[in-house]
Amino acid sequence: MRKVRDYDAELKALGDKARQLKAKRVEQLGALVTATGADALDAETLAGVLLDAVASKDAGAKEAWRAKGAAFFQRRGRKGRGAAAIDGAEPDAQPGGDAARGSGAASD
Repeated sequence: MRKVRDYDAELKALGDKARQLKAKRVEQLGALVTATGADALDAETLAGVLLDAVASKDAGAKEAWRAKGAAFFQRRGRKGRGAAAIDGAEPDAQPGGDAARGSGAASD
């Protein structure tokens, strides 16, 4: 005999999981804003910059932004789990001495 499925419980569990994932994404985006120093901008300026980036049709500019972002994450990764703070794995892990390393000529 087949086991009866509790669709209500499954739907509730899926809803809970979706809310958790959304909350984690919001937390990660906030950590990214802080890690890049964009938290120094007022909310209106940051929103305007992001809206312009989303609306941009310039493929060259988007590729340059992507490359710059990739370099940012690579630098943070080399500094001892700095990228983990952005992806939520260790929220308290902040690399020290950003000026000491990371922008050296050896990276590209």
